[in-house]
Order: sequence, then structure tokens, then C-alpha cells
Amino acid sequence: MITVLASIIGYLIGCLHGSQLVSMYKRVDIKNAGVKNAGASNTTILLGWKYGIFVALFDILKSTFAILIVLYLLKMYGISGDEQILLIYITALFVILGHNYPITMKFSGGKGTASLVGILLAVDWKIAVIGIGLLLVITITTDYLVIGVLVMYLSFLLSTYVFFGLEPTLIVIFLSILSIAKHMENYRRIITKQETKLSSMFRKN
Repeated sequence: MITVLASIIGYLIGCLHGSQLVSMYKRVDIKNAGVKNAGASNTTILLGWKYGIFVALFDILKSTFAILIVLYLLKMYGISGDEQILLIYITALFVILGHNYPITMKFSGGKGTASLVGILLAVDWKIAVIGIGLLLVITITTDYLVIGVLVMYLSFLLSTYVFFGLEPTLIVIFLSILSIAKHMENYRRIITKQETKLSSMFRKN
């Protein structure tokens, strides 16, 4: 019962999109313009870094909020230890699924990067420091967000295995494969030198 509840909470909160709020406010169809992705990076490309940061913060906080709700429920049910960790990771899985395949957007959403950052912050501060630190360093070094995201997922996978063992790691493996599939077009654009660089995003006001 608690697993189903955690999954539903994760999915429904994941369906909330910062880009939808910005789309309604600015009357711009973010999902079908630019690189056609309902996320912070495409919002930045289309509308500038201020709106991009709003979308990123919204998607980060919703993920953290979802996990905090589930943690509160787990405390009420007296669930702790390995079972608690697994349920947190299940919640994280469904937050990403809700973000990527939201019922509110005909199951066509974003790519889950900001949502993962929020998840890292809620799961464990050590995993968050490693993952977000690598995301920033690699993104700034390469000037490509998508490469930083790939490294963040790999660090999440390895640190999850080290700290929490196999079962949560299997969930992160699935999320990593999903992220790679979602970003495949970005990788192709990097090869053809058509991918938008981080530095160019922030030149837009």
C-alpha cells in the first residue's frame, strides 16, 4: 500500500511543470518551440536565463517536496532502514516519470534534469554534493549541459551503489538509460556542432 502511495505522490507531483506556468504567463508554447523540450534549458534558449532559472528552481523543489512528503508518511508508518531508502528511490523514479511523461501534457514532458537535482538534495547530502558538483564542473568545462547531466547520472549510480546497495542502484540504472534515451538528440547535435552551448544561453536577457 505504501509503495503504491509513494508512486502516486511521486508521479502526480512530477507532472507539475515550471515550463507550463511560464508558457501560460508568456503565451509561448515552450514544448513546441526551440529544441522542443519542456524544461529549463529550452526555456532559457527561448525566453532568457531569468525564466530558465525559475523553471529549474520549480522543477528542483517539486522533486524535493515529493520525497519529503513520502519521508513524512514513512515516519508515520514507522518505516526506516533499507525499506525506507528503497521507497525513497521508488518515489524518485515516479517523479522523473511524471516529469518526462506527464498526464497534464499528453505524456510528453521534459527530460528530468532539474528534477534529478531536487531528488539528490532530498536523498542524501553526500550524493548531492558529488552529483551536483560534477554537473557544474563538467558543464562549465565542456560548455555543454547534456555532458554534465550524463556525468551526474553516472555519479548518482555509483554513489547509490556505494551507500545503499543493489536494489536502489537498479532504479538509478533505469533512470540513467531513460536520460540517455531522452538526450540522444542532444548528443547528435553535439557531434554535428549544432547543440546550444551553455555560454550562449546566458547571453540572452
